[in-house]
Parts: sequence; C-alpha cells; structure tokens
Amino acid sequence: MKVTKSDFIISAVKPEQYPDDRLPEIGLAGRSNVGKSSLINTLINRKNLARTSGKPGKTQTLNFYLINELLYFVDVPGYGFAKVSKKERDAWGRMIETYLTDRDALKAVILIVDLRHSPSNDDVMMYDWLKHYEIPVIVVATKSDKIPKGKWAKHLKEVNQTLKIEPTDKLVTFSSQTGQGKEDVWSAIKSYI
Repeated sequence: MKVTKSDFIISAVKPEQYPDDRLPEIGLAGRSNVGKSSLINTLINRKNLARTSGKPGKTQTLNFYLINELLYFVDVPGYGFAKVSKKERDAWGRMIETYLTDRDALKAVILIVDLRHSPSNDDVMMYDWLKHYEIPVIVVATKSDKIPKGKWAKHLKEVNQTLKIEPTDKLVTFSSQTGQGKEDVWSAIKSYI
C-alpha cells in the first residue's frame, strides 16, 4: 500500500475516547521493545510518527494512528518488561482486554515477535488469547536483518511451533532496517480490511 497520509489521532484509555468513524482497525501487540513503533514507522514511510524508545514499557495507552484516512493502526502497551506496579499492570490488562474484546472496528491483530528468539510465554499467551476470542492474527517476526538469511527457516519453524500458528493466520518475516517483508505485511493487512 502506498501511504500518502498518516496522523497520530489520540492516546486513549477508555472506549469513549476511541475514534467513532467506524474505519477498520488493526491492533499491534507484542512485548516491550520488540519493535512495534519501528514496524509502524516502516509501514507508513515515516521516521518518527510512532515514537521509539530505549525504555521498555513506554507505551501506556492505546495509540490510534490514522492511515490514508482508510484505517487505523492501534498500538497497545507492550507486555513483559515494563517496570510498573502490579496495580498499573492490571489496569493496562483491563484496558487492553476491553479494547480487544469489545471493539467491532478491530479486524485483526499484528502480533510482533523477535525472530532471533523463541516466542516468550507472554507471546504464547497473547496468541492463544486472541485465538480464544476469534481475532485474526498476523504474526510478524521482526529483526530478520540480525540473522543470516540461511537461518530464517529454522527460526520461523521455531516461531510457528512455539505459537502453534493456525493455518488461517499469516507469519511474515520483517526488518525495519531493510524494509524486508513490508509489502507482505501490507498484503496481510489488506486481506482483513
């Protein structure tokens, strides 16, 4: 997809703050520091619309980005590393669960994992949870540029087997450094909108 316009719209924490224009939404989930912001920026050809951070757990709200006035990317808080209180983590969990289970405009979730490592227990839980709620999943394995191409198949097999990816869900190899996989991610997104 050729992105000609992309805007940050709102950081929301409750449903009444979500955009109400009924455009399709694609959620982005993954552990903290897995490269969600880099993925968004690469897909929309912008350097810093989604702010990247060296500090895990920076995203603490649902961030809505309007793309070509056709769809939204919704960046949800990362899981796994954030140094926050249990109370805050529980509040995030409720906020994320409310969005993912109650949002009619949500068409699919991109679950981002790091190709270099086996998916974490949190990644497995998130995938299983999305499948339980019958939410389509696009698994994007980032940081492919950090692994020799000859070893991708082995790492992708590990991702596939650990998550037990269903045949209806797509698994895409991606690098924000090289742009590798960008068109494949867009193709997967388009199949849901």
